[in-house]
Amino acid sequence: MIINTKNLVSLSEANQNFSQVAKKVEKDGSVVILKNNKPKFVVLNYDEVDTLELSDDEKIDIVAKRVLEKYKKAFKVLAEEDSSLSSK
Repeated sequence: MIINTKNLVSLSEANQNFSQVAKKVEKDGSVVILKNNKPKFVVLNYDEVDTLELSDDEKIDIVAKRVLEKYKKAFKVLAEEDSSLSSK
């Protein structure tokens, strides 16, 4: 698991202000709670729980789909440029 250092929260901070922890989870997807300056707990957005149980291949498929969707226009431009180059 990749830990974003901006999402580290001490246990005492989490106890005193859990609503702030919840807001960070909503924004970033997860928060790591430290106990004695060591990662001890992870708070996840419930929607992310299903992905923990996926196989590596299933996770790769999800990421690939997101990348393809995000950069769809760029891929189309590249495909058009490639086809015009190969026809010359």
